[in-house]
Amino acid sequence: MNARLTAVPMSSLNTEKKPSESVLVVGLGQVCVDYVGRVPDYPPEDTKMELEGLFTSCGGPAATAMAALSRWGVPTSLLSGISDDSFGFLIAETLAKEGVDSSCLKTVPGYDSQFAFIAVTAEDGKRTIFWNRSTVPPPTPEEVRLGFFPNARILHLDGLMLPAAKAAAAQARATGVTVVMDAGTFREGTLDLVSLVDVLIASETFADPMMGEKTPQEQALQRLSELGPRQVVITLGARGSIGLHNGKVVRQPAFSVVSKDTTGAGDVYHGGYIYGLLNGWNMPACMAFASSAAALKCRNGGGWRGIPTLHAIQNLMKFKAIS
Repeated sequence: MNARLTAVPMSSLNTEKKPSESVLVVGLGQVCVDYVGRVPDYPPEDTKMELEGLFTSCGGPAATAMAALSRWGVPTSLLSGISDDSFGFLIAETLAKEGVDSSCLKTVPGYDSQFAFIAVTAEDGKRTIFWNRSTVPPPTPEEVRLGFFPNARILHLDGLMLPAAKAAAAQARATGVTVVMDAGTFREGTLDLVSLVDVLIASETFADPMMGEKTPQEQALQRLSELGPRQVVITLGARGSIGLHNGKVVRQPAFSVVSKDTTGAGDVYHGGYIYGLLNGWNMPACMAFASSAAALKCRNGGGWRGIPTLHAIQNLMKFKAIS
């Protein structure tokens, strides 16, 4: 299944490709292949269950956000690592189809690109992820050169590849590029990175190691903002999101939809929030757009195929405002 292919460039960095000067958002982080299987319900151990559907997509927090922004007309690029296996070939091919610049995508032969199998239950669209970690050496700090993208306005990090992420954030800060971070899991070294971030969008459990699981959301927001970010948002899944900017708390309820698959919804939320930042929107507007995009992603399912259009996002927001 992990057969080696020669279609992926056999070089450390794809230096034969010239980075696009039109790129506005650079993402740095994980990218993988997702096999998504739909099941009637989650099966007990030592049983068999026929899949109701199976499809292949790509995933990863930063990669999905870049794909969403590209769909919405924003030039993006992804800095990550793949190998010359079948998964790496599919990743490179899919990024090209999505219009995501991969000129600085690191390709290292002889390793294993990341992949996951995701079981999605038909009744509520919840997912269980089984994944295999990439063995590809990540980009080094020396390989991160935001100067390749002179017109970039936003750097988006997923909190992984910490040495490269810190180097990229430092470069962004030095050149006035806004740093956005998708903070899913608290890891050693995360606080050093958070101190370099302008906009922190964290999962509900991100701050638990620092403050405990029962910490009120408002207190968690305040504590996270004290680490350095000027905007902090905590995503709450089906309960929406809550943010803090200039001392003011902003609450955004989730849009009500019938969910087919929650996979990638948070990543699309981050892409939606970045879209708002590029347009100069305030926090409530960014959160509303991001929430609408994430809700439609849950309703559509289908991996990256389910990323909603701008028209669909705007229509859902209008419908919500009218109702």
